[in-house]
Amino acid sequence: MNFFREDLLEKPEIKVNVVPKTHMMSLNESDLNPFVKLIQPLCFAIATTKINRYFSPVTEVLRAKLADYVGFSIKESQILFGNGVDDMLYFLFTAVRDNENSFALSLAPSYFDYVTYSGSVGLKMDFLSFDADLNFSETEYLAILNQPSCKLGIICNPNNPTGHLIPDEKINYILSNTKKPIIIDETYFEFSGKTYVDKIKEYPNIIITRSFSKSFSSAGMRFGYIIGSEENIKSISKVIPFFNTSVLTQTIANTILENKDIFIKNNKQILKEKKRMFNEMSSLNNVKVLPSYTNFLTFSLGEVTNQFYDFLLENDISVRPVGMHPVLKNHLRVTISKKESNQAFLKALKDFLSTFAPTQNLRDI
Repeated sequence: MNFFREDLLEKPEIKVNVVPKTHMMSLNESDLNPFVKLIQPLCFAIATTKINRYFSPVTEVLRAKLADYVGFSIKESQILFGNGVDDMLYFLFTAVRDNENSFALSLAPSYFDYVTYSGSVGLKMDFLSFDADLNFSETEYLAILNQPSCKLGIICNPNNPTGHLIPDEKINYILSNTKKPIIIDETYFEFSGKTYVDKIKEYPNIIITRSFSKSFSSAGMRFGYIIGSEENIKSISKVIPFFNTSVLTQTIANTILENKDIFIKNNKQILKEKKRMFNEMSSLNNVKVLPSYTNFLTFSLGEVTNQFYDFLLENDISVRPVGMHPVLKNHLRVTISKKESNQAFLKALKDFLSTFAPTQNLRDI
Protein backbone atom coordinates (compact mmCIF):
# COMPACT_ATOMS: atom_id res chain seq x y z
CA MET A 1 0.00 0.00 0.00
CA ASN A 2 1.32 3.41 -0.98
CA PHE A 3 0.71 6.23 1.50
CA PHE A 4 2.59 8.90 -0.43
CA ARG A 5 2.56 10.79 -3.74
CA GLU A 6 2.11 8.50 -6.74
CA ASP A 7 5.10 10.01 -8.58
CA LEU A 8 7.42 8.93 -5.75
CA LEU A 9 6.88 5.29 -6.72
CA GLU A 10 8.95 5.80 -9.87
CA LYS A 11 11.32 8.45 -8.52
CA PRO A 12 14.80 6.96 -7.90
CA GLU A 13 16.35 7.13 -4.45
CA ILE A 14 18.65 10.09 -3.89
CA LYS A 15 22.24 8.83 -4.08
CA VAL A 16 25.67 10.28 -4.81
CA ASN A 17 27.50 7.74 -6.94
CA VAL A 18 31.17 8.39 -6.31
CA VAL A 19 33.86 5.97 -5.20
CA PRO A 20 35.78 7.07 -2.07
CA LYS A 21 39.53 7.01 -2.65
CA THR A 22 42.64 8.57 -1.09
CA HIS A 23 42.68 11.28 -3.75
CA MET A 24 39.09 12.58 -3.67
CA MET A 25 38.82 14.64 -6.84
CA SER A 26 35.19 13.89 -7.67
CA LEU A 27 32.97 16.26 -5.68
CA ASN A 28 34.66 19.65 -6.16
CA GLU A 29 35.55 19.81 -2.48
CA SER A 30 38.49 21.68 -0.99
CA ASP A 31 41.44 20.03 0.75
CA LEU A 32 41.66 22.94 3.19
CA ASN A 33 40.00 21.98 6.49
CA PRO A 34 38.73 25.12 8.27
CA PHE A 35 39.09 23.44 11.67
CA VAL A 36 42.82 23.05 11.08
CA LYS A 37 43.28 26.68 10.06
CA LEU A 38 40.81 28.21 12.52
CA ILE A 39 40.93 25.86 15.51
CA GLN A 40 41.17 28.56 18.18
CA PRO A 41 38.56 31.05 16.89
CA LEU A 42 36.18 28.23 15.98
CA CYS A 43 36.48 26.51 19.34
CA PHE A 44 35.95 29.79 21.15
CA ALA A 45 32.95 30.70 19.02
CA ILE A 46 31.35 27.27 19.45
CA ALA A 47 32.03 27.22 23.21
CA THR A 48 30.25 30.56 23.66
CA THR A 49 27.23 29.58 21.52
CA LYS A 50 24.11 28.79 23.54
CA ILE A 51 22.74 25.71 21.82
CA ASN A 52 20.10 25.39 24.55
CA ARG A 53 18.31 28.36 22.97
CA TYR A 54 16.41 28.56 19.70
CA PHE A 55 17.20 32.23 19.15
CA SER A 56 20.82 33.34 18.87
CA PRO A 57 22.37 36.74 18.20
CA VAL A 58 24.66 35.03 15.67
CA THR A 59 21.75 34.88 13.19
CA GLU A 60 21.58 38.62 12.61
CA VAL A 61 25.35 38.99 12.85
CA LEU A 62 25.80 36.38 10.12
CA ARG A 63 23.16 37.92 7.90
CA ALA A 64 24.88 41.30 8.23
CA LYS A 65 28.28 39.79 7.41
CA LEU A 66 26.84 38.04 4.35
CA ALA A 67 25.30 41.29 3.12
CA ASP A 68 28.64 43.05 3.57
CA TYR A 69 30.49 40.23 1.79
CA VAL A 70 28.04 40.20 -1.14
CA GLY A 71 28.35 43.98 -1.57
CA PHE A 72 26.49 46.12 -4.13
CA SER A 73 24.45 47.69 -1.30
CA ILE A 74 22.56 44.45 -0.72
CA LYS A 75 20.46 44.64 2.45
CA GLU A 76 20.23 41.97 5.13
CA SER A 77 16.56 41.60 4.20
CA GLN A 78 17.65 40.45 0.74
CA ILE A 79 19.40 37.33 2.04
CA LEU A 80 18.18 33.92 3.21
CA PHE A 81 20.47 31.10 4.28
CA GLY A 82 20.06 27.40 4.85
CA ASN A 83 21.70 23.98 4.87
CA GLY A 84 23.59 24.20 1.60
CA VAL A 85 22.49 25.32 -1.87
CA ASP A 86 20.57 22.05 -2.27
CA ASP A 87 18.43 23.03 0.71
CA MET A 88 17.76 26.45 -0.80
CA LEU A 89 16.89 24.90 -4.17
CA TYR A 90 14.42 22.58 -2.45
CA PHE A 91 12.63 25.53 -0.88
CA LEU A 92 12.76 27.59 -4.08
CA PHE A 93 11.16 24.72 -5.99
CA THR A 94 8.57 24.37 -3.24
CA ALA A 95 7.76 28.08 -3.42
CA VAL A 96 7.11 28.17 -7.19
CA ARG A 97 5.20 24.89 -7.68
CA ASP A 98 1.48 25.52 -8.27
CA ASN A 99 0.17 22.16 -9.46
CA GLU A 100 1.10 18.88 -11.16
CA ASN A 101 1.67 20.67 -14.47
CA SER A 102 4.22 23.12 -13.06
CA PHE A 103 7.77 22.81 -14.35
CA ALA A 104 11.14 24.54 -14.23
CA LEU A 105 13.58 25.03 -17.09
CA SER A 106 17.31 24.37 -17.09
CA LEU A 107 20.04 24.26 -19.67
CA ALA A 108 21.66 20.86 -20.14
CA PRO A 109 23.97 19.39 -19.18
CA SER A 110 23.95 21.25 -15.90
CA TYR A 111 23.95 20.58 -12.16
CA PHE A 112 22.71 17.02 -11.65
CA ASP A 113 20.53 17.73 -8.61
CA TYR A 114 18.21 20.31 -10.13
CA VAL A 115 16.24 17.26 -11.25
CA THR A 116 16.65 15.55 -7.87
CA TYR A 117 15.20 18.31 -5.74
CA SER A 118 12.59 19.58 -8.18
CA GLY A 119 11.30 16.02 -8.34
CA SER A 120 11.26 15.85 -4.55
CA VAL A 121 8.57 18.54 -4.41
CA GLY A 122 6.67 17.36 -7.48
CA LEU A 123 7.97 20.08 -9.79
CA LYS A 124 8.72 18.81 -13.29
CA MET A 125 11.88 19.81 -15.13
CA ASP A 126 12.34 20.64 -18.80
CA PHE A 127 15.67 21.16 -20.55
CA LEU A 128 17.22 23.06 -23.41
CA SER A 129 20.46 21.42 -24.47
CA PHE A 130 23.70 23.14 -25.28
CA ASP A 131 25.06 22.39 -28.73
CA ALA A 132 28.49 20.88 -29.34
CA ASP A 133 30.09 24.32 -28.87
CA LEU A 134 28.27 24.80 -25.53
CA ASN A 135 26.05 27.42 -27.10
CA PHE A 136 22.25 27.70 -26.99
CA SER A 137 19.42 29.76 -28.42
CA GLU A 138 18.13 32.33 -25.97
CA THR A 139 14.96 32.69 -28.06
CA GLU A 140 14.27 28.96 -27.71
CA TYR A 141 14.94 29.24 -23.98
CA LEU A 142 12.42 32.07 -23.70
CA ALA A 143 9.83 30.20 -25.75
CA ILE A 144 9.84 27.44 -23.13
CA LEU A 145 10.28 29.72 -20.13
CA ASN A 146 7.31 31.92 -21.00
CA GLN A 147 4.88 29.03 -21.24
CA PRO A 148 2.15 29.37 -18.57
CA SER A 149 3.14 26.19 -16.70
CA CYS A 150 6.83 27.09 -16.53
CA LYS A 151 7.35 28.64 -13.13
CA LEU A 152 11.11 29.13 -13.02
CA GLY A 153 14.24 29.36 -15.15
CA ILE A 154 17.65 28.16 -13.96
CA ILE A 155 21.01 29.31 -15.29
CA CYS A 156 24.11 27.81 -13.69
CA ASN A 157 26.90 30.34 -14.18
CA PRO A 158 29.60 29.18 -14.44
CA ASN A 159 27.98 25.97 -15.47
CA ASN A 160 28.59 22.65 -13.76
CA PRO A 161 29.77 20.24 -15.19
CA THR A 162 31.07 22.05 -18.29
CA GLY A 163 32.85 24.85 -16.40
CA HIS A 164 32.04 27.58 -18.90
CA LEU A 165 30.40 30.99 -18.41
CA ILE A 166 27.11 31.81 -20.09
CA PRO A 167 27.58 34.93 -22.27
CA ASP A 168 26.29 38.12 -20.64
CA GLU A 169 24.30 39.09 -23.72
CA LYS A 170 22.31 35.86 -23.55
CA ILE A 171 21.48 36.18 -19.86
CA ASN A 172 20.61 39.87 -20.23
CA TYR A 173 18.36 39.11 -23.20
CA ILE A 174 16.51 36.44 -21.20
CA LEU A 175 16.12 38.73 -18.19
CA SER A 176 14.81 41.53 -20.39
CA ASN A 177 12.15 39.36 -22.00
CA THR A 178 10.51 37.49 -19.16
CA LYS A 179 8.73 38.14 -15.89
CA LYS A 180 9.42 34.62 -14.64
CA PRO A 181 11.87 34.19 -11.74
CA ILE A 182 15.36 33.23 -12.85
CA ILE A 183 17.76 31.39 -10.56
CA ILE A 184 21.35 32.26 -11.37
CA ASP A 185 23.40 29.61 -9.63
CA GLU A 186 26.69 31.23 -8.56
CA THR A 187 28.04 28.30 -6.58
CA TYR A 188 31.44 28.86 -8.23
CA PHE A 189 31.37 32.66 -8.05
CA GLU A 190 34.60 32.95 -6.05
CA PHE A 191 36.48 31.15 -8.84
CA SER A 192 34.87 32.96 -11.77
CA GLY A 193 34.51 36.44 -10.28
CA LYS A 194 31.28 36.76 -12.27
CA THR A 195 28.08 37.82 -10.50
CA TYR A 196 24.64 39.18 -11.27
CA VAL A 197 24.07 40.62 -7.81
CA ASP A 198 24.45 44.11 -9.25
CA LYS A 199 21.56 43.40 -11.64
CA ILE A 200 18.94 42.56 -8.98
CA LYS A 201 17.68 46.14 -8.76
CA GLU A 202 17.26 46.29 -12.55
CA TYR A 203 15.84 42.75 -12.78
CA PRO A 204 14.01 41.93 -9.51
CA ASN A 205 13.13 38.46 -10.85
CA ILE A 206 16.77 37.36 -10.32
CA ILE A 207 17.39 34.94 -7.46
CA ILE A 208 21.05 34.13 -6.86
CA THR A 209 22.23 30.97 -5.09
CA ARG A 210 25.67 30.66 -3.49
CA SER A 211 27.51 28.10 -1.42
CA PHE A 212 30.19 27.75 1.26
CA SER A 213 30.97 24.21 0.08
CA LYS A 214 33.58 25.06 -2.56
CA SER A 215 35.37 28.35 -2.02
CA PHE A 216 34.95 28.36 1.77
CA SER A 217 36.06 24.73 2.11
CA SER A 218 32.94 23.72 4.03
CA ALA A 219 31.13 21.02 2.04
CA GLY A 220 30.40 18.98 5.16
CA MET A 221 29.06 21.97 7.09
CA ARG A 222 26.13 22.39 4.64
CA PHE A 223 25.67 26.12 4.33
CA GLY A 224 24.34 28.07 1.39
CA TYR A 225 22.41 31.26 0.82
CA ILE A 226 20.25 33.09 -1.68
CA ILE A 227 20.17 36.75 -2.67
CA GLY A 228 17.16 38.47 -4.20
CA SER A 229 14.74 41.34 -4.00
CA GLU A 230 13.19 41.99 -0.59
CA GLU A 231 9.78 40.99 -1.92
CA ASN A 232 11.02 37.66 -3.31
CA ILE A 233 13.02 36.83 -0.19
CA LYS A 234 9.95 37.50 1.97
CA SER A 235 7.83 35.16 -0.17
CA ILE A 236 10.42 32.36 -0.24
CA SER A 237 10.89 32.57 3.53
CA LYS A 238 7.28 31.49 3.98
CA VAL A 239 8.12 27.90 2.96
CA ILE A 240 11.26 27.63 5.12
CA PRO A 241 11.05 26.46 8.76
CA PHE A 242 11.92 29.36 11.05
CA PHE A 243 14.74 27.53 12.88
CA ASN A 244 15.97 25.75 9.77
CA THR A 245 19.72 26.22 10.21
CA SER A 246 21.58 25.08 13.33
CA VAL A 247 23.11 27.86 15.43
CA LEU A 248 26.35 25.84 15.34
CA THR A 249 26.35 25.96 11.54
CA GLN A 250 25.67 29.70 11.69
CA THR A 251 28.48 30.18 14.21
CA ILE A 252 30.98 28.34 12.04
CA ALA A 253 29.88 30.23 8.91
CA ASN A 254 30.23 33.52 10.78
CA THR A 255 33.74 32.62 11.95
CA ILE A 256 34.73 31.65 8.41
CA LEU A 257 33.58 35.03 7.11
CA GLU A 258 35.55 36.77 9.86
CA ASN A 259 38.63 34.96 8.51
CA LYS A 260 37.75 35.00 4.83
CA ASP A 261 41.24 36.08 3.73
CA ILE A 262 42.50 32.56 4.48
CA PHE A 263 40.03 31.14 1.98
CA ILE A 264 40.58 33.85 -0.60
CA LYS A 265 44.27 32.99 -0.53
CA ASN A 266 43.50 29.30 -0.90
CA ASN A 267 41.19 29.98 -3.84
CA LYS A 268 43.98 31.86 -5.59
CA GLN A 269 46.21 28.83 -5.15
CA ILE A 270 43.49 26.58 -6.60
CA LEU A 271 43.20 28.84 -9.65
CA LYS A 272 46.97 28.75 -10.06
CA GLU A 273 46.94 24.95 -9.90
CA LYS A 274 44.03 24.81 -12.34
CA LYS A 275 45.98 26.82 -14.89
CA ARG A 276 48.99 24.53 -14.47
CA MET A 277 46.87 21.39 -14.83
CA PHE A 278 44.98 22.79 -17.81
CA ASN A 279 48.23 23.59 -19.59
CA GLU A 280 49.77 20.18 -18.86
CA MET A 281 46.66 18.26 -19.88
CA SER A 282 46.15 20.36 -23.01
CA SER A 283 49.73 19.69 -24.10
CA LEU A 284 48.96 15.98 -24.40
CA ASN A 285 47.84 15.03 -27.91
CA ASN A 286 45.10 12.66 -26.86
CA VAL A 287 43.41 14.80 -24.23
CA LYS A 288 40.67 17.36 -24.81
CA VAL A 289 40.18 19.79 -21.90
CA LEU A 290 37.36 22.32 -21.62
CA PRO A 291 38.20 25.85 -20.40
CA SER A 292 36.88 26.34 -16.89
CA TYR A 293 35.88 29.21 -14.60
CA THR A 294 35.47 26.90 -11.61
CA ASN A 295 37.61 24.67 -9.37
CA PHE A 296 37.38 21.71 -11.75
CA LEU A 297 38.37 20.66 -15.26
CA THR A 298 36.16 18.58 -17.55
CA PHE A 299 38.04 16.53 -20.11
CA SER A 300 37.89 13.61 -22.53
CA LEU A 301 40.18 10.87 -23.76
CA GLY A 302 37.75 9.95 -26.47
CA GLU A 303 36.90 6.28 -26.83
CA VAL A 304 39.10 5.18 -23.91
CA THR A 305 37.71 7.64 -21.32
CA ASN A 306 35.91 4.89 -19.40
CA GLN A 307 39.05 2.78 -19.28
CA PHE A 308 40.94 5.75 -17.89
CA TYR A 309 38.28 6.18 -15.21
CA ASP A 310 38.85 2.58 -14.11
CA PHE A 311 42.61 3.12 -14.26
CA LEU A 312 42.28 6.10 -11.92
CA LEU A 313 40.30 4.03 -9.42
CA GLU A 314 43.01 1.39 -9.50
CA ASN A 315 45.47 4.17 -8.65
CA ASP A 316 43.40 5.38 -5.68
CA ILE A 317 42.04 8.46 -7.49
CA SER A 318 38.35 9.32 -7.62
CA VAL A 319 36.99 11.63 -10.35
CA ARG A 320 33.40 12.15 -11.57
CA PRO A 321 31.97 10.65 -14.77
CA VAL A 322 29.86 13.37 -16.45
CA GLY A 323 29.15 11.75 -19.80
CA MET A 324 25.44 11.05 -19.28
CA HIS A 325 24.43 13.86 -21.65
CA PRO A 326 25.41 13.50 -25.36
CA VAL A 327 27.22 16.86 -25.34
CA LEU A 328 29.68 15.45 -22.78
CA LYS A 329 29.86 11.89 -24.05
CA ASN A 330 33.13 10.30 -22.88
CA HIS A 331 33.95 13.11 -20.45
CA LEU A 332 35.18 13.09 -16.86
CA ARG A 333 35.42 15.91 -14.31
CA VAL A 334 38.42 16.31 -12.04
CA THR A 335 38.51 18.62 -9.01
CA ILE A 336 41.55 20.84 -8.62
CA SER A 337 42.94 19.65 -5.32
CA LYS A 338 46.13 19.86 -3.29
CA LYS A 339 49.33 19.64 -5.27
CA GLU A 340 50.02 16.07 -4.15
CA SER A 341 46.69 14.85 -5.55
CA ASN A 342 47.01 16.93 -8.70
CA GLN A 343 50.43 15.41 -9.36
CA ALA A 344 49.10 11.91 -8.75
CA PHE A 345 46.35 12.55 -11.28
CA LEU A 346 48.73 13.96 -13.92
CA LYS A 347 51.11 11.04 -13.46
CA ALA A 348 48.27 8.56 -13.84
CA LEU A 349 47.11 10.35 -16.99
CA LYS A 350 50.54 10.22 -18.59
CA ASP A 351 51.09 6.61 -17.54
CA PHE A 352 47.76 5.61 -19.04
CA LEU A 353 48.37 7.42 -22.32
CA SER A 354 51.78 5.83 -22.69
CA THR A 355 50.21 2.39 -22.82
CA PHE A 356 46.62 2.90 -23.95
CA ALA A 357 46.29 6.00 -26.11
CA PRO A 358 43.17 6.68 -28.22
CA THR A 359 43.40 5.82 -31.90
CA GLN A 360 42.27 9.33 -32.88
CA ASN A 361 43.97 12.56 -31.95
CA LEU A 362 41.36 14.56 -30.05
CA ARG A 363 42.87 17.80 -31.29
CA ASP A 364 41.46 16.89 -34.67
CA ILE A 365 37.90 16.57 -33.35
